[in-house]
Amino acid sequence: MRVHFIAIGGAVMHNLAIALQNKGNTVTGSDDEIFEPSRSRLDRYGLLPEKRIVIAGSHGKTTTTAMIMHVFKARQIKFDYMVGSQIDGFETMVGLSDEAKIAVFEGDEYLSSALDKRPKFLHYMPDIAVLNGIAWDHKNVFPTFDNYTDQFRLFAESISEGGSLIYFDGDPEVKKIALATKGDINKIPYRVHGYFQNKMGFYAATHNRVVPVMIFGEHNMQNLSAAREVCLASGVSEDDFYEAIKSFEGTSRRLQKLKDNERGLVYLDFAHSPSKVKATVEAVASRYPKRKIIACLELHTYSSLSTDFLPLYKNTLANASSAFVYFNPHEIEHKKLKYLSKETVKTAFGGENIRVFDNSEEMFSFIKSQNYSSPVYLLMSSGDFDGFDINWLVE
Repeated sequence: MRVHFIAIGGAVMHNLAIALQNKGNTVTGSDDEIFEPSRSRLDRYGLLPEKRIVIAGSHGKTTTTAMIMHVFKARQIKFDYMVGSQIDGFETMVGLSDEAKIAVFEGDEYLSSALDKRPKFLHYMPDIAVLNGIAWDHKNVFPTFDNYTDQFRLFAESISEGGSLIYFDGDPEVKKIALATKGDINKIPYRVHGYFQNKMGFYAATHNRVVPVMIFGEHNMQNLSAAREVCLASGVSEDDFYEAIKSFEGTSRRLQKLKDNERGLVYLDFAHSPSKVKATVEAVASRYPKRKIIACLELHTYSSLSTDFLPLYKNTLANASSAFVYFNPHEIEHKKLKYLSKETVKTAFGGENIRVFDNSEEMFSFIKSQNYSSPVYLLMSSGDFDGFDINWLVE
C-alpha cells in the first residue's frame, strides 16, 4: 500500500509513518516544519521530505529557476516545479508528480490574493532559499522601499530550521537581510560568475574551466551563480552543472531572440522595472559593442506609470544608440493615476537619445522608417505594446 502523510512531522504522525513503513508499505510525507526529535527519526528511516527550493528577488527569479530546472532535467533528477514563464523542454509552467522529492518554486513577492495580503513566497517555507537582489517594485502594494524590503526579510525568516539561504553578496540590502537572519540558517553568499566574450561567443569562466554558454550579460552571470549554488546544495557536482548549463537557451521573453539575419537582430524581454531595464540594455550593448542598439520600452505597470516613481528610470536607457519609450494614456486612466505627459517621461529618463510616444503604432512606424543598418532591436515590456503585432516589425 502507498501512504502519503500531510503533517508527517507530528509527534504521533511521524511514529505512524515509521510503523507503516516497517510493515512494508511505501510511505511519503510533507509538512510545513519538522522539529526534533521527529526530524532525526524520519531522517534515520529515510522518510524526511527532501528540500523545497524557492528562488526570490526583484529580478532574475524566472531565469534562475529555469536554469535549476534545466540542470535537474539534464541530470535526470525528478522534481516538481512552478515557474513564471514557458521554458523549452517543459510542456507546462507547473509540474506535479508522485515520485519527486524536490520541488522548485519561483518565489513571487506579489500579494497572494485580494483577501490574503501576504506575498506569495511566504507560503512556501523553503529549505533552500535564494535571494538574488532587491530593487523597489510593485509600488501599488508596497508604497515605500522599506515596506518592500520588509517582505524579503520575512521571506528569509520563513526558511525552515537548518535550511540554507543562498544570497547575492553584491547587493547591500540583500546582504543586510542575510546577515540578520537567525543563526541556525546556513548562509551561502555568491557573486557574479566570471565571464568573458569574444567574436566566437560568450563564456562562463572559473580559475580552472571555460564553458561556452548560450546566454549573455552580467545579470545572467549573476543568475548562473545562484543556480550553481542551488544545484551544488542539492547534490549536483560542479562538472555535471557546467556540462548541463551549456545547453540552456533562456526562457520566453527573457532576452528571447526573435530574429537574427543580415538586416539585424530582434530581442524581446520582460524588463519593466528600472533595475531590470538598465541591466538588460547594458547586457545587449556589451554583447554587441559595434552595432546600433535600438531600445524600445513600454511603461505598463502601476509603478512605471507613477509620476513619483518615474525618476528612478533616469539614465536606464543611456547605453542605447536610440531609445523609444511608449505608454498608453488609457492605462493611466484605468489605473486611476495622475495625468502623464510625454515631456514628463522624457525628463524623467534623461538623455538626448529618448523619444516618447503615446501611440504604439506611430512609434513602430517611426522606428521602421529610420532604416537602421543591421541594428539590434531590444523590445522591453511586461505588456504587449497595446496589442501591436510585433511580428510585423520583426519580419
